[in-house]
Amino acid sequence: MSALSGKAAIVGIGATDFSKNSGRSELRLAAEAITAALDDAGLTPGDVDGLTSFTMDTNTEIAVARAVGIPSLKFFSRIHYGGGAACATVQQAAMAVATGVADVVVAYRAFNERSGMRFGQVRGDLVAQENSSGTDNAFSYPHGLGTPASFVAMIAQRYMHMSGATSEDFGRIAVADRKHAANNPNAFFYGKPITLQEHQDSRWIAEPLHLLDCCQESDGGVALVITSPERAKDLRQSPAIITAAAQGSGTDQYIMTSYYRDALTGLPEMGLVGQQLWEQSGITPQDVKMAVLYDHFTPYALMQLEELGFCGRGEAKDFIADGAIELGGRLPLNTHGGQLGEAYIHGMNGIAEGVRQIRGTSVNQVPGDAPVLVTAGTGVPTSALVLAPR
Repeated sequence: MSALSGKAAIVGIGATDFSKNSGRSELRLAAEAITAALDDAGLTPGDVDGLTSFTMDTNTEIAVARAVGIPSLKFFSRIHYGGGAACATVQQAAMAVATGVADVVVAYRAFNERSGMRFGQVRGDLVAQENSSGTDNAFSYPHGLGTPASFVAMIAQRYMHMSGATSEDFGRIAVADRKHAANNPNAFFYGKPITLQEHQDSRWIAEPLHLLDCCQESDGGVALVITSPERAKDLRQSPAIITAAAQGSGTDQYIMTSYYRDALTGLPEMGLVGQQLWEQSGITPQDVKMAVLYDHFTPYALMQLEELGFCGRGEAKDFIADGAIELGGRLPLNTHGGQLGEAYIHGMNGIAEGVRQIRGTSVNQVPGDAPVLVTAGTGVPTSALVLAPR
């Protein structure tokens, strides 16, 4: 087990409502989520001395500190690569707490991603950037690869050819997510499950991806409070102990399609993260009884199961058959509804669901006290966590 394992815990979670038009600024969303998370933990803004977020977040740490009433900061950091940063923000916070750099660190993400800047649209400004990212995007855009869905569609086609997976196999991820979201009052699709036929009938976005293979565009914010297990003993909630936290970037990493790789069917960066998680935590995939897998696009959920060792290459389609990933199955996934069903908050809402599972307060609670796996964005450099009860 690593030196970091068990040295920090998530003790507070907070979120705004999830909508398609929040009607308020991204700074206000961040402040609302952080205030709620501190209240959940039984802490005040004066207790916070660290903040961490995504490089894509528009809310600077000093602006957030002013808005929330945090008097001063001893630690602040940002993680790159969009949704791949989600679990890495918690890793950064855990390292700060474990080393004594900070005592209470809040990880946050807030955006108006539906009513404001929509990530799913073609964006010419990404090509115009005068940096390496602009060069990368300028390579793919002329070939018609200008949206996340188009990037993933290329890999999905190859994955289907190599593994024998079908569009219906992708649809089973969406059906499970929406089934779980239907029980979650905070989910945008609360009370709105779908059938596999409805998935198949939904329009194409970028073949073989249907509309219901693609995550939502959402407005909202989520915050997580991280401190030491010792400090957690005096707080309001049962802590979710961070037993493993890892980041990973694979060979020839590009953007959501790594064009320079010999094969396009895997996510080696998630495989690298998985190796670290199992080494740090001392557990195996067989010890995990539920997981929150980053589900911006359904094919990547299948690939993650293979990379993380829950099944062999090309076997995810068989692993998820017969309700295995639904509540009551051998590995329930995304019990909050995921980003397909609850909201797309760049994976931070998935971490919050992992904490609820540890606390025993999820609307779709999985029985027992087994550790929970949470992953971040895939296709890009990524991160993941293993959480466990005290």
